[in-house]
Amino acid sequence: MITLTVEPHPLLDLRAFATTFPAPLGELPTPPEMLALLSVTAPAPLRSDDGVREAVRRLLRHGGFKPAGRSKPASEYLVKAVTDGTLGTINAAVDICNIVSLHSGLPISVVDLDKAAPPFRTAVAPAGAAYVFNASGQSIDLEGLLCLDDAAGPCSNAVKDAQRTKTDAATRRTLTVIWGATQLGDRTRDAERWYRELLHRAGASTDDVHRA
Repeated sequence: MITLTVEPHPLLDLRAFATTFPAPLGELPTPPEMLALLSVTAPAPLRSDDGVREAVRRLLRHGGFKPAGRSKPASEYLVKAVTDGTLGTINAAVDICNIVSLHSGLPISVVDLDKAAPPFRTAVAPAGAAYVFNASGQSIDLEGLLCLDDAAGPCSNAVKDAQRTKTDAATRRTLTVIWGATQLGDRTRDAERWYRELLHRAGASTDDVHRA
């Protein structure tokens, strides 16, 4: 079982779980009925609103980070990308993540467990922390941002995930982190429940993560 140490945070309602896919992601196309959910008008058990967006931004601002512009929460980027028609299918792991994030309004990280190494923990990144977040080599300044760390340092957060632990065609196992806010009640729990249901329908299995 994977263990995740969650440093105390007054606004964070974090949920995490591990997923095992029946084959490498490159061999598992996302079912068409799930891709149909990548629409802001698709029927879903959760619906985002301005209150959710503000709660997420407040969560990220707590450590001093400014979640705006190019550093806005990933869940906000999804709404724009879907509305503009610029979001295409990536792989089953990322597509299902995007579906749940789009409708719940919560940013979600997906990490390839064969590229990351324990111990895992969540904490606010210190001054000077940064990582490359895309194949072009662009980096993000992480100071003040709540991040997931592995043995090599920060590897994901609610804005942009690190390139070094992103999924690819060979991925079989992932760690998912849902960055929820305490003021949103049971939204994070409900998002996790729906998320795991979609993964199971796609043929994957999921396991709980031990919180330390």
